[in-house]
Amino acid sequence: MKKQECGSEGALASAPSKGRMKSWSIMSSSITSMKALMAILALLSPLAGQAVGNREIPVTAVKGESWISHLHKRFSDTSMGKTYHSGPVAPMPGEKSSSGQEKLSLDFAARTMVFHGADIYRLNCRGCHEQSGNGTPPEINSVIDPVRATSAEVIMARMKKAGMNMSRANATLLAKQSNTALLDRFHKGGQDMPPFPQLSEPEIRALLAYLRQLAGVPGAEKEQVAISESPSHVGEEIVKSTCHICHNAVGPNPNPQEILEGAIPPLSTLTSRTSLPEFVRKVTAGNPISMGVTAMPFRGRMPVFDYLSEDEVANAYLYLTLYPPQE
Repeated sequence: MKKQECGSEGALASAPSKGRMKSWSIMSSSITSMKALMAILALLSPLAGQAVGNREIPVTAVKGESWISHLHKRFSDTSMGKTYHSGPVAPMPGEKSSSGQEKLSLDFAARTMVFHGADIYRLNCRGCHEQSGNGTPPEINSVIDPVRATSAEVIMARMKKAGMNMSRANATLLAKQSNTALLDRFHKGGQDMPPFPQLSEPEIRALLAYLRQLAGVPGAEKEQVAISESPSHVGEEIVKSTCHICHNAVGPNPNPQEILEGAIPPLSTLTSRTSLPEFVRKVTAGNPISMGVTAMPFRGRMPVFDYLSEDEVANAYLYLTLYPPQE
């Protein structure tokens, strides 16, 4: 990504109180307890997808091949799912890898998050369309002009600038048609864009409101709304809209030599390949990975998603644990 985002709107608004945070080293040594927590949460799974005031769609497991596999593209030949931020270089022989000092809320698996459209965009769209919404043409088109086409005011202003007048009634009709086409794209996807069946109608409305603000549509700032998101659904959004772009849902667990040759571990193996702290660190800051016959540490090809919070990524790990990927 060319630009950094200062933070999500609402996702980290409520910091945990003193005494509810512990060092990352304590969390790292409590993986057994974490697995027990996952089992307890599994008993609550009927409630996991029902965040207050939002969920109409149950949380479901991720399925099938990755989106780039569906399009018959190689990871090296596409901009999809890339942030263009790399993790740290692998340590030299004899050096210790920097583990960082991440902080993860102990209640991440139970705390409902308050999201805005900007957060829905981060989790579902930014991996391909970037922070600006401009994408990486010609492969990934900008969302800006299609969103502007949903505004009668913008349409009339453009026609006037081109020396042509258009009645408000006609501009409104065109705007409604554009809005319908945009909603259809969210629900059904397109030739190179996956659908988003995991998003509820309130989430899509919040996303559209943010896209209108991002596109500079007059008055869009007044349309912004807050919605509640459950931890498992936050994880579902990240996995289905970002991770599943490049990772197949299931498949064989590649060895270091196969990874060196370009294999991408399937989502079904991630919770066994990495602990929760390792997973969070890998996604948010990068972490070396073993490659080659001698299993030497390398930086790896996976980009860093530093616009995701540690709690959000931990929710992705939670989701993969509670809802194992399927074929």
